[in-house]
Amino acid sequence: MASWYPAIKHFHLLTVFITVSLFVLRFIWQQRGSAMLQQRWVRIVPHINDTLLLLSGAALVSITHFYPFSVQGAWLTEKLAGVILYILIGGVVLSRRPRTTKVRWIGFILALVVLSLIVRLALTKMPFLGIV
Repeated sequence: MASWYPAIKHFHLLTVFITVSLFVLRFIWQQRGSAMLQQRWVRIVPHINDTLLLLSGAALVSITHFYPFSVQGAWLTEKLAGVILYILIGGVVLSRRPRTTKVRWIGFILALVVLSLIVRLALTKMPFLGIV
């Protein structure tokens, strides 16, 4: 199974890139009031991609044996918390509920900061908090 690691890792990175790109693109479209947000594929593709992202992440956990909520997986626990925080902030930013432009921009910037922290955790595997 370990021979699958490079392919799954690269697939995971591709889905991360697609997720971030779609988040930024949808935010830009939202700020411009673009009709593109009403396209069916714009409502479906992000969910499919995020599902593949989650599944590839689970496969990587299975292969590497880095488990969240363990001493060796403390960085992964923080990464998982970051992903949950990113999802919550992204929900505020891209929701259809009325929000001020200022709230959406602050949320967008916060989401990008959280994403950068997630990337740092993935690259260094060094937790910020060191809490299990």
